[in-house]
Amino acid sequence: MPVLEEVRVHGRAWEELAPQYGVTNPDPPWKIDLETTCDMLAADSCVKSYDEIEPGSCVLPALERRAEEDDLSETIYADVPFPERQLLALAHSMLKRGLFTEEELARQIELVGQKLKSA
Repeated sequence: MPVLEEVRVHGRAWEELAPQYGVTNPDPPWKIDLETTCDMLAADSCVKSYDEIEPGSCVLPALERRAEEDDLSETIYADVPFPERQLLALAHSMLKRGLFTEEELARQIELVGQKLKSA
């Protein structure tokens, strides 16, 4: 996935960006959105045992996402720090399922970059 590979290779971690913007909070501002997105995609699979989840009742069951995240974190995104690694793994899983395209993701990344540069 070229867009994610570009971010993996050339992206900057919050740990190095925060001082540039005068921020002392160790958690990136997008971390709560990341966690919420994971929960929303998982729907009720967060509170039910795996055998109680009805097929199709959620976009990305929690256990399935975590397994994919673990696999991607140990392979493709092993050199990326946390929580950026979690963000890339989630985007990877969402792209794989067709929830958005690489082109749509690239446009959103560009828009965020423009907002940061204009601030």
